[in-house]
Amino acid sequence: MMLRSLLLGAAMAAMTPLPAHAATSDDGHPVLMNAAALSGLGTQAARYPLYAEELARVRKEVEAAMRAGVNVPVPKDAGGGFSHEQHKRNYMALYGAGLLYRLTGERRYADYARDMLMAYAGLYPTLGPHPAASNQAAGRLFWQSLNDSVWLVYGVQGYDAVREALTPQERKTIDDKVFRKMAEFLSTGSPKVFDRIHNHATWANAGVGMTGYVLRDADLVEKALKGLDKSGKAGFLRQLDLLFSPDGYYAEGPYYQRYALQPFVIFAAAIEANEPQRHIFAYRDGIVLKAIRTTIQLTYGGYFFPLNDAVPDKSLKTEELYQAVAIGYGMTRDPALLSIAQWQDRTVLSPQGLEVARDLAAGKARPFPFASMLLRDGPQGDRGGLAILRDGPGNEDQVLLAKNTAQGMGHGHFDKLNWLLYDNGQAVVTDYGAARFLNIEAKDGGRYLPENETWAKQTVAHNTLVVEETSHFGGDEKRADALAPRQLFFSAEGETRASIAEMKEAWPGVTFRRALLQVKVEGLKSPMIVDLLKVTGGKAARYDLPLHYAGQLIDTGFPLQSNVTTRPVLGKADGYQHLWVDATGKPDAANGVVTWIQAGRFYSYRIATPGVTMILGESGANDPRFNLRREPFVMQRLDGAKDAAFVSLLEPHGRYDAAAETTTGSDSAVSAFTHARQDGVDVITITLRDGRRVILAVADDVAPDTAHSLLVAGSSLKWKGPVGRLDLAATKAGETAK
Repeated sequence: MMLRSLLLGAAMAAMTPLPAHAATSDDGHPVLMNAAALSGLGTQAARYPLYAEELARVRKEVEAAMRAGVNVPVPKDAGGGFSHEQHKRNYMALYGAGLLYRLTGERRYADYARDMLMAYAGLYPTLGPHPAASNQAAGRLFWQSLNDSVWLVYGVQGYDAVREALTPQERKTIDDKVFRKMAEFLSTGSPKVFDRIHNHATWANAGVGMTGYVLRDADLVEKALKGLDKSGKAGFLRQLDLLFSPDGYYAEGPYYQRYALQPFVIFAAAIEANEPQRHIFAYRDGIVLKAIRTTIQLTYGGYFFPLNDAVPDKSLKTEELYQAVAIGYGMTRDPALLSIAQWQDRTVLSPQGLEVARDLAAGKARPFPFASMLLRDGPQGDRGGLAILRDGPGNEDQVLLAKNTAQGMGHGHFDKLNWLLYDNGQAVVTDYGAARFLNIEAKDGGRYLPENETWAKQTVAHNTLVVEETSHFGGDEKRADALAPRQLFFSAEGETRASIAEMKEAWPGVTFRRALLQVKVEGLKSPMIVDLLKVTGGKAARYDLPLHYAGQLIDTGFPLQSNVTTRPVLGKADGYQHLWVDATGKPDAANGVVTWIQAGRFYSYRIATPGVTMILGESGANDPRFNLRREPFVMQRLDGAKDAAFVSLLEPHGRYDAAAETTTGSDSAVSAFTHARQDGVDVITITLRDGRRVILAVADDVAPDTAHSLLVAGSSLKWKGPVGRLDLAATKAGETAK
């Protein structure tokens, strides 16, 4: 009842008109931070190593900027170019100088921030659209307005910290010629961006809203919270409603959840500081705090799952997460967040950052509870989901990821029911992520490359079904946004964990369902993965099922026809033009296995799909500018079938120690792998070399309470829900299995 009352109060506060700012006069006193709490914190830094290190780092960077002098260049370059990078350095130096002024009281930091902002006051009013603008909304300081919003988020925090130290005339000049003009450009001057439901708008809303607080302009704050017309159909609160699922999963996927998280948490902290009656951290059942924890769950070994448009080397060691962990800890005192700060080996120069450093030094950290979970997608949680199956909480424990989410707007890929696998601390079944070299000028100024559209987003670049060599929804984003998978079943319990999902109309008249099972077997170091993908098409078609993997091919169980003098390309469009074909083969029921090695562990990919052709190859064809990474794939191809069942097994095994020059367990522990249909159930049998059998039953009926029974291998199998399992011991000749 108390929680319900709190949430009702938060909702009511969010609907009421914004009151005038609490400050009775504009004396320049900071409003985005607790100035009293920051004052003199520099003297305490030495007591807490993490805080002392951050103070030293920021001081070093700001001092270097001060020695270099104020440099506010006329905007010219795209990402990675001098003017772009200098304006980035400037907002970080401005932000750092403001914090240092508050922490140390040294006037020179405020003077430096003032001098920089006065230079911007001379430049900014003269600027038009950026000369290097491309297909994004043009900024003034940067090639896209998103970067201008980021500048404003950082810049206004630095300004807030020093504003009190400036004369009234200096404040007026900077207010009117820098921050008010920026806020106007990013709001009323960019309505299509500002009122979008998108991460670009999140940054703009946060920057404009925080500027509103600093300038004591309630109208700017209200527009940031509720959209330009203040109706609530857009703005920060509406983004909290629509961009996150009830579980805190962000619509565009983990990479953009990381990026968007910073403006969400920083603006929320500013709202809490200025209008606590809004109870922003309780809004929508505490969605901001949920999003922080969910963002951390979307990692393996600290690195984000590279779904949709993602750069695969992004980790929790990023400015967005330093801020989020500190603010989250300040609100919750959750000791698990301390272990993340410990892994990051960073915090921020704020009162919350000091609390993180202090409590870490006091030994209060507890392991973050990485766990198996289903993260629903969509505002109501009814547009599929991301199924995470972890074999343990550690950085080397296996993680199976089933991507059964909605499209993810413009940054989404056409990869319904895709999957990834991490094992032994490594990516094993991989996702390409985005074709982009972030902020590298030589690669189109760090923008998304043309190959992001022709390869990275296309279905064949992922580990999921392709029909007639065409991508899901014909590569049409609007069609893709209209339809989403259904998560039919999820279980993280017991020795067989499972995700089952279904996608309809990715192609007209086609339905496919995928069950991914994480199967623990006694004596095996890591679980095996069983993949059952069934497609109902209604007419004869070409079905392809690619698997992109990391590692070096070791062996195949079937003969190969290798292309040794020529390297043909697999197709002409929809990503197929970027795939070289190195070899093909026709496995039979006994030899359909491909083995590779990755980071000292072997992986055997075994199929029980009759009639397929196996295609082995590599990405990177038709890439004259070398924009694509060369990565291997194996593909099952089935021609002329109306309906099909692709049945696959991925088995981790053995170890290769290069230092000791020893190899153990390089041969698969599996001797046979079969699939059969029986009474509306798919029966999959894994026979081990020691004679044991693991029989898995996957029912068409996915209701969790439905009881099933079958007679298999002479034994009775009874279970509830769609997935059952029977383990049979090795039998001697003449014995009956038990």
